[in-house]
Amino acid sequence: MGEEHEVLTTEEAAALLRVSTKTVLALAREGTLPGEKVGRAWRFLRSDILAVVRGGSATRLMSEASDILGPGRGRDD
Repeated sequence: MGEEHEVLTTEEAAALLRVSTKTVLALAREGTLPGEKVGRAWRFLRSDILAVVRGGSATRLMSEASDILGPGRGRDD
């Protein structure tokens, strides 16, 4: 299986995007970030995460995360 089909956990997706796991989960629940629920856990394809970033929607993604979580929340900094 190639890297493009690598399955990521919530923690791995958050590390790749450099946001908190709370942000990743909120975006996944609302459908902004493509992912699938497997049992009680979410899984994400690396290629889907990178496509969101490459598609120029990273700024929109962070803006939506801020709207969902409130100002200053969901970031690791």
